[in-house]
Amino acid sequence: MDAIDLNLVDLLRGNARLSYAELARQVGLSAPAVHERVGKLESSGVVRGYRADVAPESIGLGVTALIGIVEDSGADSDDMLESLRVLPEIESCYFMAGVESFLLKARVGTIAELEQLIVRLNRTPGVASTRTAIALSTKWENRPQPVGQPST
Repeated sequence: MDAIDLNLVDLLRGNARLSYAELARQVGLSAPAVHERVGKLESSGVVRGYRADVAPESIGLGVTALIGIVEDSGADSDDMLESLRVLPEIESCYFMAGVESFLLKARVGTIAELEQLIVRLNRTPGVASTRTAIALSTKWENRPQPVGQPST
């Protein structure tokens, strides 16, 4: 990736709806050249997708929880992860260093729904225990970080 690719990534992270013409204007290339570059960024996996950023509470998901998973010592992580992957309430899953093997970000509509999710998680084969923290409010999330300089 060169400086122009990094600039395109920055622009798309800020507003993925920018037209190729607007991207081209901002990076100093033609729209067809930008279209080709963006296509290469997509096909190489740098740009993984485009999605609408929707306010969770506006669609009935007003409770955000961070749930740590402590794995059974004999657990099959792949099987456990597949069981977690199918739960629609889990938005993100991170593999962690420390006592908790995984940290989940879950969104639900009510505390009662969160309780049901935690019960299901604790019944999942491979899960020894969970630890949950409920977010009182979201100050920011998904803030794009500036992309670094190209490596030489």
